Amino acid sequence: MNLFYFLSFVAVLCALLVVFSKNPVHSVLYLILTFFSIAGHYVLLNAQFLAVVHVIVYAGAIMVLFLYVIMLLNLNQEQEPHKDNKLKFAATILAGMLMLILIASLKGTALLSTTNTHVEIGQVKDLGRVLFKEYLLPFEITSILLLAALVGAVMLGKSEHKQEIK
Repeated sequence: MNLFYFLSFVAVLCALLVVFSKNPVHSVLYLILTFFSIAGHYVLLNAQFLAVVHVIVYAGAIMVLFLYVIMLLNLNQEQEPHKDNKLKFAATILAGMLMLILIASLKGTALLSTTNTHVEIGQVKDLGRVLFKEYLLPFEITSILLLAALVGAVMLGKSEHKQEIK
C-alpha cells in the first residue's frame, strides 16, 4: 500500500511539473516520469502486459515524437506571444466549471469492489493463452492485415527515381 501512495505522489507531482514547467523539454521529461509511475500502478494491479505496452507506446514512441516536435519548433520565449490576463482568467473559470461537471457526474458512482478480483488477470501468460486459443483466427487475420499495410507502406515509400533506372 505504501508503494501505491509513493507512485501516486510521484504521478501527481510530475503531472503538476509538466503543467508548471517553463521549459518545454523539461515538461516532456516530467511527462515521461508520470507515464512510468502510471506503469507502476499497472504492475501493482497485476497487469504486467498493460504496463509494458504503456511504457513502450507512451514513454517510448509518443514522447520521442513530442521531443522531436519541440526541438523542431525551436521555441524561444522572446518570439512567443503573451496571453492577455482576461484570456487566462476565462481559461481558469472554464477549467473550474469542467472540474465541477466531472465531480457532479462521478458523484453517484459506486466504488469498485476488489474482493472478487481474480489474481491471474493481466498476466502475459493468461493473455497469450486466451489470444491463441479463443481468438486465434482474428489474431491471424490481423497479422495478415498488418503485413499488407507494411508492404503498402514500403511500396508507397519507394522512390519513383529508382524504378526508372532499372
